[in-house]
Amino acid sequence: MREPREEFMKSFFFPFGITKFILTFVVYYYTNTLLYMIEIKGLNFSYPRQPLLFKDLDLSLQNGHIYGLLGKNGAGKSTLLKNMVGLVFAASGTCRFKGFNVAKRPVAVLEDIYFIAEELFVPSLSPVQFVGNTAGFYPKFSKSDFYSYLKLLDVELDAVMDKQSFGQQKKAMIAFGLATHTSLLIMDEPTNGLDIPSKVQFRKLIASVLTEDRCIVISTHQVRDLDSLIDTLLVLHLGDIVVNCSIDEVTERLSFGVYADTDGMQVLYEEESMRGKNAILANTTAKFSKPDIELLFNAIISDSKPLLNILNPTRHE
Repeated sequence: MREPREEFMKSFFFPFGITKFILTFVVYYYTNTLLYMIEIKGLNFSYPRQPLLFKDLDLSLQNGHIYGLLGKNGAGKSTLLKNMVGLVFAASGTCRFKGFNVAKRPVAVLEDIYFIAEELFVPSLSPVQFVGNTAGFYPKFSKSDFYSYLKLLDVELDAVMDKQSFGQQKKAMIAFGLATHTSLLIMDEPTNGLDIPSKVQFRKLIASVLTEDRCIVISTHQVRDLDSLIDTLLVLHLGDIVVNCSIDEVTERLSFGVYADTDGMQVLYEEESMRGKNAILANTTAKFSKPDIELLFNAIISDSKPLLNILNPTRHE
């Protein structure tokens, strides 16, 4: 007589049990490994003969979002972005894009990520010539979209890029990056060098190209250029991501306002201004206010523990 365990193994694996097992494994793998567009675990990084810039940094980014990465000068924002795209290499830890280790730079990663650095190097080519030489590396590239974006950003098709102003160069590269239709688009200080009309068009374009299958990460010092565009806030401070919070969560948990007097109020952070006191309080009334991202950033880097506990209760408890 067979033992119960033998009966179980037979019934599970044969004839249909093995199929069930494989399907279960596949579902588990994709659910746990590919849940995030970018997944960084235990990242430790430093430049040669320099102190550790990141220590055990963890970060997960999902598709369908526009992330705004903020941090003080020297916090490591650009370096973190370069780790995401495999341009620098950590001492330990992993950075994965759709499950691929970006440090190995496989084709599946290179053709589906586009990175616009803060400091640009553009060749002595016109945008049309540049497309002819470069677009082939990106399978989803759209020439029609590229020309449309150039027109909206007021960039000439036949102008040699390295003879143009920094702002025009940047707009040409932004147009190209958007037209690649890569799953991950990363931009480091993209509004630097842009005039006010170009910034308006930039915001419109970024909002229009976001899809459920795309993730956009923007690093900036110019918070007010993007506070109406990003839907998730990332703050890099003291070598770690101290905030990874959607703007909806911010407005649910915090209240922003200008007050003549804050005496007797449980203020989490405040700054003096010409209009009064710009203050952040816990949102205890379930009423929504327009978030002041610049004020919030200042509060975060001032190490306001009560505020951080409200934004990330499980992380900072």
